[in-house]
Amino acid sequence: MSRHLHARRLNMQAFAQEGQPLVERTPLSNMERLAHELHGLAPDLAVNWEARAELRPHPGADDDVWLHLQAHATLPLTCQRCMGAVPTALEVDQWYRFVADEDIAMAEDDQSEEDLLVMAPHFDLLAVVEDELLMALPLVPMHDTCPVTPVFSAGEGELAEQEDAKPHPFAALAQLKKKK
Repeated sequence: MSRHLHARRLNMQAFAQEGQPLVERTPLSNMERLAHELHGLAPDLAVNWEARAELRPHPGADDDVWLHLQAHATLPLTCQRCMGAVPTALEVDQWYRFVADEDIAMAEDDQSEEDLLVMAPHFDLLAVVEDELLMALPLVPMHDTCPVTPVFSAGEGELAEQEDAKPHPFAALAQLKKKK
């Protein structure tokens, strides 16, 4: 079977030894967590991504496995001003170094400039792509200029009715002044 069919689960050591990049186009329907953030899931929405692994010499130990991940997509997010779809470009360009276990990752994390991942027999590369895209989402997606002017009407009618129903605070004083 080809690597393409197993892009979701890879043996990273073998992938690094092979040295060939993995270039993919993954439908958003295969990234459920990311698809949940969209303004609507069209069947043609996809993420283009590339992963390349390499071995780098490590003095006195086995070679380190490194992974370079690049991904890009333009996704329809919900504008927080007008609530319409706003096309948002997401870009990922990240290097990772693999370590043997979680304890090593925790111990080296503070001193390491690169991100650390734990080596697993079958590494879920697609989950890492999705995680990185989720972290690349803007906190508040908005159009620079909304195509329609937002209408802020929540409660305005009720507020006007309350204003009319509530007596003016000085109305009682005005009545006392008229009596004199």
